[in-house]
Amino acid sequence: MTASTRVFRAPLRSRRPDVDGGAAVERALTHGLCGIGGVLASPPASLVAAAEQVAARYDERMARRLERFAAAPEGAFVWTRDAEGLFWLGRLGGGWRYDGSADAAGVDLVHVRPCTWLDAPIPDGDVPPGVHRTFARGGRNWQEIHDGAVGALTSGLWNESQRTASAGSDDAG
Repeated sequence: MTASTRVFRAPLRSRRPDVDGGAAVERALTHGLCGIGGVLASPPASLVAAAEQVAARYDERMARRLERFAAAPEGAFVWTRDAEGLFWLGRLGGGWRYDGSADAAGVDLVHVRPCTWLDAPIPDGDVPPGVHRTFARGGRNWQEIHDGAVGALTSGLWNESQRTASAGSDDAG
């Protein structure tokens, strides 16, 4: 797979019991973000500092997840599910940053990257089987989806949505 066809699962769910399960997804979709949790006592100056603080406050495994999230290539596709179980497709558009705002901390979505999300969820029957299987396993970890067909199928959905959006804007003019 090329960098542009790598596909990731982004649950956007906090491990904290006090955080509403759908709040981070809503924030991500509204603000054009993808991310993971791990609120820190003070905003880190760099990814290295963030990973060190995450390891000290949480554990090494969480620090490695942060590093994997930050290392995903720009242009990679991401899938998430909202509180209603609908699947959303996005594409990473930039590098990692720490969002120290109260709103980000409130939903535990503080380690973020820009992400362009499609305007509507993907119909369940169109979601690639590898995406369904990955989410069906459960869990709250950011992870790459390793399925031979998922890159091509996801890319096809993305390209079709872009053609449809472009045709719609042409019709409006």
